[in-house]
Amino acid sequence: MNTQQKIDALRDELRRHNYNYYILDNASISDYDFDIKLKELLALEEAHPEFFDANSPTLRVGGAITKNFQTVVHDHRMYSLDNSYSKEDLMDWETRIKKMVDGDVQYTCELKYDGASISLTYENGQLLKAVTRGDGMQGDNVTANIKTIKTVPLQLQGDYPEKFDIRGEIVLPFKGFIKMNEERLEAGEEAYRNPRNTASGSLKLQDSSEVAKRPLECLLYNITGTNLGITTQFESLKKARQMGFKVPGAAKLANSIDEVLEFINHWNIERHNLPYETDGVVVKVNNLYQQDELGFTAKAPRWAMAYKFKAEQVSTRLNEITYQVGRTGAITPVANLEPVQLAGTTVKRASLHNADQIKKLDIREGDEVFVEKGGEIIPKIIAVDFAKRLENSKPTDYITNCPECDTQLERIEGEAKHYCPNYKGCPPQVIGRIQHYISRKAMDIEGLGGETVALLVKGGLITNYSDLYELTTEQVIPLERMAEKSAENLINGVEASKQIPFERVLFGLGIRYVGETVAKKLAKHFKSIDALMFASILDLVTVDEIGERIAESVVEFFSSEDNRQSIERLKSFNVQLEVSADKLANQTEKLKGQIFVVSGVFESVSRVELKKLIEDNGGKVSSSISSKTSFLVAGDKMGPSKLKKAENLNIPILSEQAFLNELK
Repeated sequence: MNTQQKIDALRDELRRHNYNYYILDNASISDYDFDIKLKELLALEEAHPEFFDANSPTLRVGGAITKNFQTVVHDHRMYSLDNSYSKEDLMDWETRIKKMVDGDVQYTCELKYDGASISLTYENGQLLKAVTRGDGMQGDNVTANIKTIKTVPLQLQGDYPEKFDIRGEIVLPFKGFIKMNEERLEAGEEAYRNPRNTASGSLKLQDSSEVAKRPLECLLYNITGTNLGITTQFESLKKARQMGFKVPGAAKLANSIDEVLEFINHWNIERHNLPYETDGVVVKVNNLYQQDELGFTAKAPRWAMAYKFKAEQVSTRLNEITYQVGRTGAITPVANLEPVQLAGTTVKRASLHNADQIKKLDIREGDEVFVEKGGEIIPKIIAVDFAKRLENSKPTDYITNCPECDTQLERIEGEAKHYCPNYKGCPPQVIGRIQHYISRKAMDIEGLGGETVALLVKGGLITNYSDLYELTTEQVIPLERMAEKSAENLINGVEASKQIPFERVLFGLGIRYVGETVAKKLAKHFKSIDALMFASILDLVTVDEIGERIAESVVEFFSSEDNRQSIERLKSFNVQLEVSADKLANQTEKLKGQIFVVSGVFESVSRVELKKLIEDNGGKVSSSISSKTSFLVAGDKMGPSKLKKAENLNIPILSEQAFLNELK
């Protein structure tokens, strides 16, 4: 056996032992013998670097240093899930599903583990990259750190697709978490707060050898890609196990919502015996073809629902009510609490939402209150313990003036919140707008964070986002914690933001009610900031899904002389304020005013590509057939009820090829 053959044989043997121990929980070799073989392989690799393998078992010990984690765009978007809290929610969801797909619907029930989401990409059976969830569109490349986690296979086994993504959660088992904290306390260090945050923080450690010391695990639950050779979610879990992934065995196939609820009720009790944190059950339509039919909303798949177990509640003292000012001028009252442990974290503050909520619950300073942490990240007060109310308690008088600039607050009719109207002079509004402009989903300016924005504003260097483009390195260097290299990165990041596409610039402007999805629709329809600036409310409400409230907000934003001046300055700095020529070249108005329903399996293009073709040519895609539907584009295996409904309503039916020919 030559050297390369010996190295390959050791790698294969160590991978097999690793799989037996960490995936099957059935050790086939002692720890001592495993370490001896690992050291033997390490010595051979160091002596023969020509046989380097990026996925060798020796890399699990870590050692790679990552100073800056590269931002990577996901090949397939990572969506969040809609939440439900009752049987009624699940039944409503099932009703919506059955209106949109034909035939019986089965569900795969899986436990929802509370960890850090990760997307692993494999090509030719080898780990290519590991990327955090980020904002769903893009995340951080943490491959070096993920390779140290023993339950992440570096080389797959058996039969596997040529290239695919697999999604999962990086978790820290309770046993390992307790051991880590015991070691920290012995060393005189502060204990970690909870397993989830510790797991999440581990992914961004710069030294991968430190990550290797942590007993992290990766639990996988979703294969994503094309030509995968699987037809159901339940089958995909089985396939993932065969390829060598750690897939929890608790998943169950259910034929009805009643069976789903049986699974939920069982695990609501049994979850306390699990080795990991779990906060609910994820219910998915099992059939992948039906999933494809159901598609996605702007934020979540229609074919999945997260059922959250009942939230934990605790009682604590409300010491003081303070008020925060957001970038839009909205005032949010905040309850400052006596610190209390809740769902694994120390809670010191809770949102009180608005004046109506305070009045409805009769919340007062000094009250003993019940705090809950449910589907929301921020805890909320759900009730007051009136039996413990202090005798000298006084009702809460909501503030009348801004806590930051003392301007008298206003309340728009029909809205719950109070607002500070001092748009130009209220510091949190000024800072908040610029922080929104530079945020990841907007301009994503490298080297510039929220704290630096606050320093720039307080130092008088900027008053709005257009001022960023006149900053110099010399102006920035004197700022706190700003070295010459950091200052250069900031200025270069601002310069690079001039290439950010129009739809993200539009989102970054911070127009009230214009979120990421609305910004895309407006950019696509009006194609330039000039066309949008001169649009009337009537022009705006004709755009798909743009209602009167959004239209009024857009018109109000552009009616401001200050906003128009800022936009003119952005133009002078060559910020992208119109759809690029390349993008326009691929868009037409051929299908304007027409509504399409796409159903079935297609050959020439995928369903996603087909929908994009419709939208790029001015058409709208709907998920269900109605009298407003212009055409049904029918592929193979289309559901009979959709076909029948289309025929009953006399909706024209196009084959895949007929549609593509029409488009040409």
